[in-house]
Amino acid sequence: MSVERIATRYSKSLVDLAVEQNKLEDVNSDMQYIKAVCGNPDFKSLIKSPVIQPSKKAGAFKAVFSSKVSDLTNKFLNIVLKKGRESYLPEMVTEFDIQYKKIKHVSSVTLTTAEPLSQAAVDRILAKIKTSKSTDDNIELDVKVDPSLIGGFILRYDDKLYDTSVKHKLEQLKKEFNKNQYVKNM
Repeated sequence: MSVERIATRYSKSLVDLAVEQNKLEDVNSDMQYIKAVCGNPDFKSLIKSPVIQPSKKAGAFKAVFSSKVSDLTNKFLNIVLKKGRESYLPEMVTEFDIQYKKIKHVSSVTLTTAEPLSQAAVDRILAKIKTSKSTDDNIELDVKVDPSLIGGFILRYDDKLYDTSVKHKLEQLKKEFNKNQYVKNM
């Protein structure tokens, strides 16, 4: 079974149970904590290691999570450990976040520009995105700066990409010049 499929099944089960028990917000905050812990290289090595005994992993999970997360999340983590799926925990957290955002109607939008934008410019772009009706009700905006774009911006959300960067336009021009039969034959 693929990693994506495993992560989707486990996180979907957790989301469904959290919604059923009216604990979605608690579990979401737990998953944010787990995401931070999974970012630790030592913890990542622990969960990915086939050499470390499951009982040792269970002890580490108990020490790291038992007092920090809700009972529902602790039970979920115990099932993950019992089934030997702890190496997929980072992917499960990512998939949980995706499913949580679907339920809450939140679109994740990434705006990458060549130079930092003023807050007024970001607000205007955000207003345009909201009026386009191609995103959900709420928008989670991540603004990044990439000087290699030269100018313009790249907008990513869902499965859409709008690239109006100068770098992209220069690449398109280069391709067009390479296709030009008259110039090639000279």
